[in-house]
Amino acid sequence: MSKLEVIQPGMLSLIQDVGRFGVAQLGLSQGGPMDLHAYCWANHLLANSMHCPVLEITLGQASFTAREDTMVALTGADMMATLDGIAQKNWRSFAIKKGQTLKLSVAQTGLRAYLAIAGGFAAQKIFGSSATVVRNKLGGLSKDDGSIARGNKIVAGQLLTAASVNQQRAVCLSVPKHFIPDYGDNIHIGVLLSYQFERFPKVQRERFFQNSFAVSPQCDRMGVRLTGAKINCDTAGIISEGIALGAIQIPPDGQPIILLNDRQTLGGYPKIGCVSRLDLPKIAQARAGSVIHFYNADIEQKSSQWCEFSHFFSL
Repeated sequence: MSKLEVIQPGMLSLIQDVGRFGVAQLGLSQGGPMDLHAYCWANHLLANSMHCPVLEITLGQASFTAREDTMVALTGADMMATLDGIAQKNWRSFAIKKGQTLKLSVAQTGLRAYLAIAGGFAAQKIFGSSATVVRNKLGGLSKDDGSIARGNKIVAGQLLTAASVNQQRAVCLSVPKHFIPDYGDNIHIGVLLSYQFERFPKVQRERFFQNSFAVSPQCDRMGVRLTGAKINCDTAGIISEGIALGAIQIPPDGQPIILLNDRQTLGGYPKIGCVSRLDLPKIAQARAGSVIHFYNADIEQKSSQWCEFSHFFSL
């Protein structure tokens, strides 16, 4: 069975599959890959199921040594990967021989890279998913004693084992160039208007779309805080309700917060809209200081694009 030993885990490396759904009533977050586009391509390059766990590596500075011959795929942020000192291109699959070491440097573009292994990483499923949510203390790898996986990040010395033997012929594949995103610092994000949109005065709605916002350093897997023009709402608060992935909350200070995979399940701030699903990876890869421009997206067009994406990757 293919194995990778963690030599350096980097700042934050987490086991993630597509996420934990249908558990919000228990107060649990969905988790899953912040950049679903990169996650799906990592599995696709190895002919893995889209539910196979991969490793999400934030900021880089991680290294792994193969304990058996295997195939891996690397997508997402460019972390200047090397295999025994030889540069490896991003957004492709490649073979690693027993004893070779894969090293990732500091992310040059974007924030998060995705490392997949042929057959997917073996990880215990809790509530139907092995997605790591640190704040819920669920998912990830369990200890050797068979205890429940407690949502711990990857640490040095751990062995990452393939869940199964992938029967596909070992082939090095690359993602077509037009599907590789540009993780730039000037980002345009489509917004689907929420049912609370009309609670914002017209001048505030115009201000939201006409001004740009900067990504604050206060960002994590729960959400991204933005700074810029203050957006006011006629309603200071609402009765707490369920929060959708990508919801854009406007707290009392008027600075938008985009809620992401590890968000709380309930919230009482008014929401001006929701980031379209296929634009969320841009937010997931946005660095502090990146400039965000919002536009009013066409829901039918965005829904069609999401259906096309889901069908291609069999989500």
